[in-house]
Amino acid sequence: MSTQRPVLDVMLILERADGKILLAERANTGYADGLLNLPSGKVDDGESVTDAVIREAFEEIGIKVDADDLRTVHVVHFRNPEGQPRVGWFFATRRWEGEPVNAEPAKCAGLTWVTPEQLPSHTVPYNAAGIAAYLRGTPHATEGWTR
Repeated sequence: MSTQRPVLDVMLILERADGKILLAERANTGYADGLLNLPSGKVDDGESVTDAVIREAFEEIGIKVDADDLRTVHVVHFRNPEGQPRVGWFFATRRWEGEPVNAEPAKCAGLTWVTPEQLPSHTVPYNAAGIAAYLRGTPHATEGWTR
């Protein structure tokens, strides 16, 4: 039996004062283009999940987030439809520096603030499941695995 080596993903839930959260429309990436997702990305070799989400926030939406302002709100052990295992860390924050902007226009068609309880139907399912768990206060879950 071999050891599972999942991809580590990080997702950021920016919580605006009015309760809305930020989603970005994927474009020109070859995966889920036209769908909405949280500012997110993969953890690089030698990088912690906290450092990764801070880096991704700056690279994708041009904001600075302090590690002390992040809350881990959900972790999911996910298996995508292709059978690849992933572990997704969902962080939330109400504090950041700067105004979110589309800092990667070659990969993103635009940003939109949405009501998390009423996500658009074209939200990436992996992100939608994590947001739903965050709203329920569920600390961890498995998705895509048979019991």
